Amino acid sequence: MVRHDDKTVISLMNDYEGEPSEFALVVPVPTILQKGQVHVGDRELFDKLNAYSSPRLVEYYDPDPCYQPMPAAAGMGMAMLKNEAAAARQAKAEDALGVTVEAQYTVGEYDIVMLSAKQSAGLETWLHENGYHIPEGASRALAPYIRQDMKFFVAKVNLAEHRKTGLTYLRPLQFAFETPKFMLPIRLGMINASGPQDLIVYMLTENGRVETTNYRTEKLPTGMDIPEFVRGEFGNFYKAMFNEQVKRNDLRAVFTEYAWNMGWCDPCAGQPLSRDELRSLGVFWLDGETGATAPRALRFPFGGIGSLRVMLTRLHARYSADTFPEDLVFQETSDTENWQARYVLRHAWKGSPNTCPAARDYFDELNRRRREEATTLADLTGWPLQDVFKKAKLSPDGGPEPWWKGLWN
Repeated sequence: MVRHDDKTVISLMNDYEGEPSEFALVVPVPTILQKGQVHVGDRELFDKLNAYSSPRLVEYYDPDPCYQPMPAAAGMGMAMLKNEAAAARQAKAEDALGVTVEAQYTVGEYDIVMLSAKQSAGLETWLHENGYHIPEGASRALAPYIRQDMKFFVAKVNLAEHRKTGLTYLRPLQFAFETPKFMLPIRLGMINASGPQDLIVYMLTENGRVETTNYRTEKLPTGMDIPEFVRGEFGNFYKAMFNEQVKRNDLRAVFTEYAWNMGWCDPCAGQPLSRDELRSLGVFWLDGETGATAPRALRFPFGGIGSLRVMLTRLHARYSADTFPEDLVFQETSDTENWQARYVLRHAWKGSPNTCPAARDYFDELNRRRREEATTLADLTGWPLQDVFKKAKLSPDGGPEPWWKGLWN
């Protein structure tokens, strides 16, 4: 979601499984979108954004405690099934139910219809009569958008055009419009839901971090030292940690996973997007910034290119109709501090405690640290502490296991 002044560009990629003929997308929008305002995007850009902003694991290696260095200088939507309806019946339904087809066109492999409606029951009936299989009583979810005089962007797959692409997945849809409201409609997507929804939003703004105004925005726990064994199961750790934070907040919070200037990264889980890639997502305010007008590119030892007038905020929410009764409303803040969900492994020095006096102190501190890392991991994830001790090869009292433990197993 790109936001600048009143201008908004939404790129929407659906995690959809099934036949393309059974897919349609309905999104409330503030105005009638003309064909030039709609575009078919590139899934690869979502993959790049995900790689760039994903929660990350960093690793450090303890130095040799016996080494004495010389002093050195300091350096949205709702998926529904749709069949073809007879054109005559469609026209009749529009007149009888107060539903108007404001525009129709094809973009890429999508047939698009822009609808307006006078009352929600009429729109629900029109959708049913035109082959959209939506739950009975959907008018309750549609009514708030009609009261706000919003329109409905409806896209279905043009099977012939889809076959021409040779793709087995549905490409993202992008649409650009102007509105004073900085919001994302999510309520329609919940009427078909069989359980909590999981949503990741990538926000691209010029000045600062984005947060929600009608729900709590919480930063995830970050910067913690965790046991070394997590290296082989970081995905499981992060899912458990996120589940635990969601549970503690009763599915009533939006979590910040990443907020960073898109000119650089540290560490780089994935490279920042290029200017051309950012423009493909709708970042238009960098146009014409070349040479002397472009921000000065600073070089960093980790490969960054310097500051850019684009801030990426990655928000992650899990919610239900009961816990998120309203659409998401956002604001861009003045906070430009770079922040990330980041977790730390510290690999132990492999030497002997008899090497030098400092080595004995090091191993005493290492045992304390490992107990603390295990306790932190159990608290973050909700995993039983004794299970964490076992995986971390610590004894039940938190000390190191005997050397002979598992020798013949």
